[in-house]
Amino acid sequence: MPSTLVERRPGTASGRVAAAPRRRTRVFALAEARWAAAATVAFLAALTAQLAGAPAWVWGPLYAVAYAAGGWEPAWAGLQALREKTLDVDLLMIVAAIGAASIGQVMDGALLIVIFATSGALEALATARTADSVRGLLDLAPPTATRLLDDGSEERVAGEDLAVGDIVLVRPGERIGADGRVLDGASEVDQATITGEPLPVPKEAGDEVFAGTLNGTGSLRIEVERDPSDSVIARIVAMVQEASQTKAPTQLFIEKIEQRYSIGIVVATLAVFAVPLAFGADLTGSLLRAMTFMIVASPCAVVLATMPPLLSAIANAGRHGVLVKSAVVMERLGQVDAVALDKTGTLTEGTPKVTDIRPLPGSGLDENDLIALAAAVERPSEHPLARAIVDAARRRGLAVPLADGFTSTPGVGVRATVEGRAVEVGRPARLLQASQVLDRTRASLLAEELESGGRTAVLVRRDGAPVGVVGLSDRLRPDAAATAAALAALTGRTPMLVTGDNPRAAARLADDVGITDVRAGLLPQDKVAAVQELEKAGRKVLVIGDGVNDAPALAAAHTGIAMGRAGSDLALETADAVIVRDELATVPKVVALSRAARRLVVQNLVIASVFISVLVVWDLVGHLPLPLGVLGHEGSTVIVGLNGLRLLRESAWQRGDGESSR
Repeated sequence: MPSTLVERRPGTASGRVAAAPRRRTRVFALAEARWAAAATVAFLAALTAQLAGAPAWVWGPLYAVAYAAGGWEPAWAGLQALREKTLDVDLLMIVAAIGAASIGQVMDGALLIVIFATSGALEALATARTADSVRGLLDLAPPTATRLLDDGSEERVAGEDLAVGDIVLVRPGERIGADGRVLDGASEVDQATITGEPLPVPKEAGDEVFAGTLNGTGSLRIEVERDPSDSVIARIVAMVQEASQTKAPTQLFIEKIEQRYSIGIVVATLAVFAVPLAFGADLTGSLLRAMTFMIVASPCAVVLATMPPLLSAIANAGRHGVLVKSAVVMERLGQVDAVALDKTGTLTEGTPKVTDIRPLPGSGLDENDLIALAAAVERPSEHPLARAIVDAARRRGLAVPLADGFTSTPGVGVRATVEGRAVEVGRPARLLQASQVLDRTRASLLAEELESGGRTAVLVRRDGAPVGVVGLSDRLRPDAAATAAALAALTGRTPMLVTGDNPRAAARLADDVGITDVRAGLLPQDKVAAVQELEKAGRKVLVIGDGVNDAPALAAAHTGIAMGRAGSDLALETADAVIVRDELATVPKVVALSRAARRLVVQNLVIASVFISVLVVWDLVGHLPLPLGVLGHEGSTVIVGLNGLRLLRESAWQRGDGESSR
């Protein structure tokens, strides 16, 4: 084959790329860390000179450098907030440090500045590392890909320059550059970074592959099916970054009271200073006690208690293919105590196959005519059953006629004009109501026969008369039963099945999964009513679905999750979270992760409250040294921040298995 490609990818001689580089923010890449380091160096130099007995003109300027390096940024931010009539907690810390210096406690004030700056740098680093864990997914996709041209030659192009319809060649050991479908070749692909599967998955013509996964020993020709900006990895990154900009209700409440609390601290500080002074206390001692009080009573740790656990949980879920759209949703997921599951595309794989084509006697149609007629009407639809009917016609090599005036009624079926005749395809129970008695009886018996065998029956009507029934079956997801059991363990009750499918097919599937509460033959509004029924009973319902007919229920529920690959655009837009890879087993894990985040929020609030209470009482009742107060206050802030980041670890996600099995 002629080729314009001569260079190999760096790494090994074969061009094998063993792993994606790990993106990790360097400490001194952060401005906060550089200023904190400068303040620390200046403070240590000043302290050493002071303890060595050097004159004040030696160590004094060094302390001044420590004050300036560590304090200018929070002071400026505090002044900017003050201009907007907002009292920033950081400004209180700077005022306390300056107050300490004004009464001769220069070293104590500098220590406060240094610890405060170091705490800020650690918070900035923690935030950056959280972002790294998400942005690092982008590094999984290779920077370049081999695109095949029409003349058979190759060219190396940047990954972001690939377009839908391009053909790319992926050699052994290379990472796949875009989401697409295999046209030719056979190999095993390591999808652990995307799907979590521990073993490589065999891939051959017709199989779907994802950007960032690692090709094994074979070569693959792949047709790009998604723009690089819309790949699974890119969608995870975009939605997690968007979610990180939101705030949970707990955080909003804390920020709401923070202003009043900060003003209260200022008033209390003045009282702590003025009252003892009025009764003859020493000026320096009273001011020092007041400065210490201002420091230890500041709510820095309380403010930091909520968002790190929730954002860490969002990032962790995103890495495992669950896009939680906001911190609000992550907090709400842990509150659910009832689950409603859709059938087709949710509990099943959403790729049904046509198993039976049964024209009615007297219709004048054979099997090919019937399936071609149904395919003509269903072609514009995005429903999984519609896609199966169209695929069946294509596999038979049939010429599918054009249809005009397509309309869809969720829960009923579709309608269009084919070759001048009105054709409807949909649920037998709905379409047969307006048919003649004899035709209705024949079609009904045929539909019942198919449904009794566990298949889904679809009726075809032409000019108001039934002409045949198509039977379809869908395969149950391998993890459906385990997921239902895990959700039952988490919520304390078996999930409810809500489906528009016939009761026989729904009952058979529910029996296989272990669901006892089955609501079948539902229209979209009926699904909403079922959800509202549970919520009126005091339940917080999680709805999991994929289709247009699930969107109203997703919107009405306490929380909604959509299946990403099989889901309709409306369902994906309406849902609060999206399972990108359609792995149903991730649902109980993300619920467990949300509950873990909520527990950490409570832990953090308790830690922060205990530290503040103990230090404030110590300062008011006894004598709390300023350096010890600074260490206690800033130490609690660091502890709370780091505690929240525990949910970034892989073990936090894996623990979802243990919790859901309790």
